[in-house]
Amino acid sequence: MHSAESVSKGGEKLGKTGAFRAISQSVETMKKEIDVGDAGPYRAPSQLRKRSDFSSKGADSDSRVFEANEEDMGVVLHKDSKWFQQWKDFKDNNVVFNSGLFSKTEMSEVLTEIVKADPTFDKDSFLKQCEKDIIPNILEAMIRGELEVLKDWCYEATYSQLAHPIQQARALGLLFQSKILDIDNIDLAMGKMMDQGPVLIITFQAQVVMVIRSPKGDIVEGDPGKVMRMMYVWALCRDQEELNPNAAWRLLDISASSTEQVL
Repeated sequence: MHSAESVSKGGEKLGKTGAFRAISQSVETMKKEIDVGDAGPYRAPSQLRKRSDFSSKGADSDSRVFEANEEDMGVVLHKDSKWFQQWKDFKDNNVVFNSGLFSKTEMSEVLTEIVKADPTFDKDSFLKQCEKDIIPNILEAMIRGELEVLKDWCYEATYSQLAHPIQQARALGLLFQSKILDIDNIDLAMGKMMDQGPVLIITFQAQVVMVIRSPKGDIVEGDPGKVMRMMYVWALCRDQEELNPNAAWRLLDISASSTEQVL
């Protein structure tokens, strides 16, 4: 499941406004953080960040950071529930998706649509953003039980699905002590155009030590001596109204399977 599609880095030029320059510094800061330790092993973020920390749709929503072609985008806002239902209908009924194949033509359409809101987008940079920023923040929030961060990165239905077992464990006073050792084999599997915007489906693997303890320290779930290799498929949706790429992607769907790592 590989995509050979690429996107021109040309496209529309970014607006050189004061607001653009101000937030560009935050984008540059994030790029530097992503570039740190590229060649080394996985390192968890020192502090998990929210997607909205970099949003261009803050209190001053009229202050746009990037200039996009609004006529081409034709964005219509819908509620999360409608968003999710449309995706679920597609996933449940689409033979192509379920067989792991995808249309290169549709992938091209998806990438073209993304460039309308983010003229600097390209596949390699996106996968690097997933590896160094999006995946670590979401995955660490999941295994640490940090619901506030998780909610900020997820669509409503996805968050409810992921949060329910965490909330149950919290109610019992259980302690989350799992650890992510590595994230690798990140790839762009397919793309899908929805009415509300573009969806990119990524696949990746993670090595995780799963441990949940009781308040007394007894192991309730997992084994600190076992490394699990998790295989993930994530559907990430781009909010075409969000013109800062560091805040634009949200988790729409997730599936996972696991095997015990042979050391």
